[in-house]
Amino acid sequence: MNYQQTIEYLYQQLPMFSKVGASALKHDLHNIQKLCSLLGHPEDRFPTVHIAGTNGKGSSSHMISAILQQAGYKTGLYTSPHLHDFRERIRVNGEMMPEDAIVTFVENLRPKIEEIQPSFFELTVAMAFDHFVQEKADIAVIETGLGGRLDSTNIITPLLSLITNISYDHMSILGNTLPLIATEKAGIIKPGVPVVISETQPEVANVFESAAAQQQSSIRFADQEWEIIGQQPGTEELEVTVKNKRNNEIQSYTLDLPGHYQEKNLLGVLSSVQQLQSAGWKINTGHIRSALKQVKRLTGLGGRWEVINRQPYTVLDVGHNEAGIRAILEQLALVQYQQLHIVTGFVKDKDVPAALALLPSAARYYFTKAQIPRAMDENELLQLASLAGLQGKAYPNVPEAYKAAQIQAAAGDMILVCGSCFIVGDMPVQSPSAAASRNTGR
Repeated sequence: MNYQQTIEYLYQQLPMFSKVGASALKHDLHNIQKLCSLLGHPEDRFPTVHIAGTNGKGSSSHMISAILQQAGYKTGLYTSPHLHDFRERIRVNGEMMPEDAIVTFVENLRPKIEEIQPSFFELTVAMAFDHFVQEKADIAVIETGLGGRLDSTNIITPLLSLITNISYDHMSILGNTLPLIATEKAGIIKPGVPVVISETQPEVANVFESAAAQQQSSIRFADQEWEIIGQQPGTEELEVTVKNKRNNEIQSYTLDLPGHYQEKNLLGVLSSVQQLQSAGWKINTGHIRSALKQVKRLTGLGGRWEVINRQPYTVLDVGHNEAGIRAILEQLALVQYQQLHIVTGFVKDKDVPAALALLPSAARYYFTKAQIPRAMDENELLQLASLAGLQGKAYPNVPEAYKAAQIQAAAGDMILVCGSCFIVGDMPVQSPSAAASRNTGR
């Protein structure tokens, strides 16, 4: 098989959560354990940082990876899902896994794939671990896919665990209360491994404290260690001034991730880096500052308040659940525009009415769907939106919806594309950094 045939084989043969939903999940770690055993247990052959959370885990993973890269460490990064190219999931120092390496991996393992019948996610986790070994990575940052306790990434024993935020998402799988969801995320806390919690949330703090105590792991809440004393949001950058509450030291950082919501993620990243420093990893303030200015360039991160045009001001954001939509609205309040145009679509297993209820009624809407089976039909979405007081039209795909928004928008308007990572992934136009990483592998 060539690369394109290999990718099609993975998509067609292996159940994929992002396409079909919960039926793709395996509720144990047996398959990933079998795969890693066949590969010589690559998960044990490099140090890791493990990151879970409802929102912010992707951004935090990329920030920590960028910092480690700037400190001179050869850094693996595993994240999911991808936006445009399957290879976005597996990177070393920002470079996507080569096409021929993917082909070779699948060809070598294909008889066992058909015997074990892993999910798409299980196989990609094993592929990532094997690639990091082949590339002799000094360290790897590993983002969970869904939950934590039974996530395929949870066979690692990391140097550090980071949990970013808990909010309502995937309730049918993780539980319908915040403590139940937090319990699943807390499953990444390992015996004796320090854990950082980005945000103190009264509803779930005791869940993490109990899990850490049970595992005899030290626990620190980042927002109890740092205080943001100044911020200057911009259209394409975010300047943040942070005070260390322990020694009153003040540092300023410029992030190339302009979303106001990145402030919470930054605190978790700073505490995580501090923990790594105490474990002997040589990272200084210069490395942190330099990395945060160029996270997108260093790691290929996209879809987090990603500006792709200035007239009209056009932004892509993968925020998709209730908390994600609230974060987008906070950022919108900082932007000046004449008329807001929103291109949006959702997957069927989200609480779509709750998300729609949050969206601004004054915007013009272009309801659409991503080209996956899980996508909610655009006409059904239009009906739900009408009940929520939102006005717009339905379009069968993202390119048509976006084109309509471009035609309607004046230079002083704003176009926001959001609702799911699959909506952003179906966009026909991307920023130069994202476009450079795109190929035919989606």
